[in-house]
Amino acid sequence: MACAVMQFLRKTQSFKFLWIPLTTSFRFSKKGYRILAPQNFLNYESLKQQYKPEVPEYFNFATDVLDKWTEMEKEGKRPTRLALWWVNDKGDEVRWNFEELGFHSRKVANVLSEVCGLQKGDRVMLMLPRIPEWWLINVACMRTGTILIPGTTQLTAKDILHRVQTSKAKCIITDDVLAPAVDCIVSECQSLKFKLIVSEDQREGWLNFKDLFRNANADHSCVTTRNQDPMTIFFTSGTTGSPKMTEHSHSSYGIGLTVNGRGWREREQQRQKGK
Repeated sequence: MACAVMQFLRKTQSFKFLWIPLTTSFRFSKKGYRILAPQNFLNYESLKQQYKPEVPEYFNFATDVLDKWTEMEKEGKRPTRLALWWVNDKGDEVRWNFEELGFHSRKVANVLSEVCGLQKGDRVMLMLPRIPEWWLINVACMRTGTILIPGTTQLTAKDILHRVQTSKAKCIITDDVLAPAVDCIVSECQSLKFKLIVSEDQREGWLNFKDLFRNANADHSCVTTRNQDPMTIFFTSGTTGSPKMTEHSHSSYGIGLTVNGRGWREREQQRQKGK
């Protein structure tokens, strides 16, 4: 199974340059970069008291973090790091720095906004294994203000039908495996206007994502999003009924989850120390 590592999630302490709680303490690295001092992530009450994120009125992770880090790296204000390092079960690798991630995701943003004509607030259902395109589409949705609806590759035609009808998704992106299931239910999905397939082969009735990506323009201006504008919608597992939509905003996901990144890193450091 493909193994993918998104460095901006593993190294979320780098978010320090943008939105830092006033109560947070710092230390300095040997190169002079300001970094977050370790916090006690084993004490929930202590962590809850420390967690006071600064949430701006307008926020978009793609431009306010990823593009900002690209600029800072170019100016030497931040050490250069990988943005994405993907490895599949055959050992093939894809490595992108933040500038490359920005370049590729802007091309995908143009596929969504220019080719498909999607606008801010339109919903995009994404069902792919963890391949590089999965991350590019995630970031492209942030750039266009479209709302991402991620779905597992284990969904059945019935599952897909429920999610598309409930969310009124306008676009669906998947691969050769799930495309037949989508074709089985598309006639019942009045909201669905665009089908994109991530494949080397063509499929009747589908736009080929790889072809569109290769020919897309890399110039794209990120839309302006408020902190509470919806960014992504997850569906619950449906253990007590039909799966229900749960929404995350640009701030609840882009800023709120920084505590997760810091917690993962801190717990890993504690594990290595035998705690």
